[in-house]
Amino acid sequence: MEPLDALALATSTFVPVLDQVGPDRLGATTPCDEWDVQELLGHMVVGAQMTVALLDGASLDEAKSFWGQEFGDDVVDVCREELAVHLDRFQVVTDWEAPVHHVVGDIPAAQLLGFRIGDLTLHTWDLATALGVDDGIPDDLAAVVFAQLEPMAPFIGEIGVFGSGPSGTVGADAPVKTRLLDLSGRRP
Repeated sequence: MEPLDALALATSTFVPVLDQVGPDRLGATTPCDEWDVQELLGHMVVGAQMTVALLDGASLDEAKSFWGQEFGDDVVDVCREELAVHLDRFQVVTDWEAPVHHVVGDIPAAQLLGFRIGDLTLHTWDLATALGVDDGIPDDLAAVVFAQLEPMAPFIGEIGVFGSGPSGTVGADAPVKTRLLDLSGRRP
C-alpha cells in the first residue's frame, strides 16, 4: 500500500470511531497511561497541527508551541477538522526527503508520514477500546504499521511511547493486528 493511501485509510478508520465520542465520554479512561478520551483527542489534534507546521518549515520550537493546548468540549470537532487539514497537507508534499524538525530529531518528510500513519492507527484502537466499540482497523493497515514497528521489537519497550513493548506471548502466526497491538504494548 502506498504511504499516502495508508494515511488516508488510517484517517478514514479513525474518524468513524471519533464520531462515536459524545460529551459524556470525554472523561472515559483509555489504554494510554494517564490519558482520558479528551486528552487522547487533544494529542491527535496537536499531532496534526505540529505535522502541518513541520511540513511548512517550522522549527522544532515553533512546532512545540502547539503543546499544552486545551480544546474543551469542542475537541471532537477540532480533531476532525485538523485531521482533514493534516491529510490535505500531506497530499501536496513534493519532496519526501526534505527534513522536518521533529522532536526525535531532523527526519525526512516520508518518516513523518510513517509516524502519523502509526499514531492514527494505534490511537484508533485506544479510542475504540475506551468507548467499547469496534476499531475497524483493516488488516492491510495493521500490516503497514506492523512493518514499520517490527524492526524495533528488541527495544521498543524502552522507547517510552509503546508501553512495555511485546508481551512475548503472541506468536508469529497470530493475526497481524494482534501482533501489532502486542508489539506496541497494547493488550487486547
